[in-house]
Amino acid sequence: MHHPGMNREPILNPEERAFFAAARRATLATFDPDGKPRLVPICFVLGDEDDKLGRPLLYTPIDEKTKASPDPKQLSRIKDLLVLPEAVVLADRWDEDWSRLGWVRVYGRGEILEPQPHEREEHARTVKALRTKYEQYRDHNLETRPIIRVTIGRSRSWGNLSSD
Repeated sequence: MHHPGMNREPILNPEERAFFAAARRATLATFDPDGKPRLVPICFVLGDEDDKLGRPLLYTPIDEKTKASPDPKQLSRIKDLLVLPEAVVLADRWDEDWSRLGWVRVYGRGEILEPQPHEREEHARTVKALRTKYEQYRDHNLETRPIIRVTIGRSRSWGNLSSD
């Protein structure tokens, strides 16, 4: 008898995971109520696999940089995810030497991770990881702000994903 999830290929292979995790920025796509894509550049961290489904997790904060609204819940990306939780994230590398071009695109379910008691440990762990990756976040009050968590369901990649 074959168990679902046993002997399955990883959603991100080691080369894709390393490329994606090392990227300094990516582009998040959410979808408005009419199904039109909405794109925004993001800072992010790639987390461990989620315990229930064994899928990789991606986190991007709603930080203190100037936004269209001071209320995070009024931001289009948040409202989009509350209506249609589909998210796509693209991390790419551009180089004048086209043999170095590469990208990884992930598809997943976006949710809002609030600094609430039942999510506090995951939220705190994510804030720490974001501050480790991005020095600029050391002065941001991320502890009180929502974070978008994307549970990655599949990925695609192209080009040179090597680190050299």
